[in-house]
Amino acid sequence: MTAQEQLSPAVVLLHGVGLDRTVWARVEALLDREVVALDLPGHGRQPRLTRTTSLTEMAEDVIARLPAGPVHLVGFSLGSLIAQQIAADLPGRVRSLGCVSSVCARTEAETAAVRSRLEKARANFGESMEIALDRWFPDDDEGRTQGRRAAESAAALRDETRPVLLANDIDSYLFAYAVFAQGDREIEPRLREIAVPTLAITGELDPGSTPEMSRRLGERIPQSRVVIVDGARHMLPVTHPETLTHHLDNLFDEAERRQS
Repeated sequence: MTAQEQLSPAVVLLHGVGLDRTVWARVEALLDREVVALDLPGHGRQPRLTRTTSLTEMAEDVIARLPAGPVHLVGFSLGSLIAQQIAADLPGRVRSLGCVSSVCARTEAETAAVRSRLEKARANFGESMEIALDRWFPDDDEGRTQGRRAAESAAALRDETRPVLLANDIDSYLFAYAVFAQGDREIEPRLREIAVPTLAITGELDPGSTPEMSRRLGERIPQSRVVIVDGARHMLPVTHPETLTHHLDNLFDEAERRQS
């Protein structure tokens, strides 16, 4: 462990629905800190979800597996909602909060859209995973405008992510996605309680966790900063790890300066 790691809280990374802790591999490699990437309930190596659950219950599961001491807590998509819940529940443990590609205060139309995606997943899981990949990564036209190398890279990243999605236990995925579809309403009344430096960051072209949603987070969490990544879609930990890590490092440094 480096001197920096001894002085700094651990960084805890929470992934999004249908993924696992490996989504953070590129970010982990860039962070010069102690990093703990956890699988969410019903994902990766964690036990299956066998019943309807809630954001609070998923947060309690993660809390039981947090490393000892204070942490910098970073969540991606569903993981961001869980991180917000933990930050509200454990103000003494969370030193900073990173909300990556997070939803917030969905409108009626946005809520209807995410519920429609849940119903499509119930009807045809495999097809809905392909639709998710199309939403999360640049499409062919975007890739061509950025050059052949960018297009090939986007295709490779889709191919890397697809097996993780298809390996999901379907019931676990559906139970978790239901939390994702309604968790923003569950946590919204408590966002103003979060009193630590917070980063809300998303892609300019993210169709589900939109720039406007990150701005809503910024309006509700007092010590927050909003960053919109030009030309990016949803999968910032995979497609833009350097940019994301840069902003996370700034967040952690700010939080640690305030503690010193």
